Amino acid sequence: MQAPTLADVYAARERVYRVVRPTPLMRHPLLAAETGLDLLVKHENHNPTGAFKVRGGLNLIGSLSPKEKRGVITATTGNHGQSIALACQRDGVPCTIVTPIGNNPEKNAAMRAFGAELIEFGRDFDEARERVEQLQHDRGLRYVHSANEPLLIAGVATYALEIFEEQPDADVILVPIGGGSGACGCTLVRTGLGSRARVIGVQAERADAFARSWKGDTRIVGEKADTFAEGMATRVTFDLTFGILKKELDDVVSLTEDELAEGVRLALRATHNLAEGAGAAPLMAAIRLRDELRGKKVVCVMSGGNVDRATLARILADTLA
Repeated sequence: MQAPTLADVYAARERVYRVVRPTPLMRHPLLAAETGLDLLVKHENHNPTGAFKVRGGLNLIGSLSPKEKRGVITATTGNHGQSIALACQRDGVPCTIVTPIGNNPEKNAAMRAFGAELIEFGRDFDEARERVEQLQHDRGLRYVHSANEPLLIAGVATYALEIFEEQPDADVILVPIGGGSGACGCTLVRTGLGSRARVIGVQAERADAFARSWKGDTRIVGEKADTFAEGMATRVTFDLTFGILKKELDDVVSLTEDELAEGVRLALRATHNLAEGAGAAPLMAAIRLRDELRGKKVVCVMSGGNVDRATLARILADTLA
């Protein structure tokens, strides 16, 4: 399993741009005033599925062989699943998706609306993923891993190309890490273009297997991923993405649940955008790193905006309280 190259990312654009248009890279005066930083927000929450993952699904499903198009199966907490479901619907590919029990109901509804068969299994993403690995053999389906897929990484990396084409002198990119495909895309494009920008990953403290693994000498398996930011809620690292990021990532920051919730509120009041926990995490990481980021051009990847109503109501109620 080889890491994608910059040439693969350029090639992915043809398939991605059949559906997706370049997303905005925006300065928000209220955000600058509140943080005291020169922040640009990459609005992947403006994509058709409300998240960056759609790029990877379009590239991978658009590259399947006729045999593979008989059907695919994948595990997700939502954004990856929506990406695969949308791409499968466009290409007429049967799609089965396994989500954890109690998953974001609005993400589940979106996947069903794209025509996917949904199976709910397990207490978290990793148990759902293990179920997929059993079902793929029973059903003879093409298993689409959420991270160990070079075509997925090449697809999502198209947003990194957009960042560097619009802001070639960016100093720092802050990007959330769950499975790691988005961060991989940023590092691969950065290195391929010869940029000196630093790429810093953001995790949840209560789902920090990647951060602990990246900082240490061994890969950690967490006991749980107890965070409302489901886009970062994984207990394990994955071979392809971890291998790339261990070499290419510059740093990683872990945030508390309170910081993640405040990120959602900050996105609403300072950018007038709805961001889910993972999508808002880079804004709070910028505040955590404020002293070292002063005077630098910083890009925060707002990776998605698919927060469910119950979670959003709780986050906003906490502010009022």
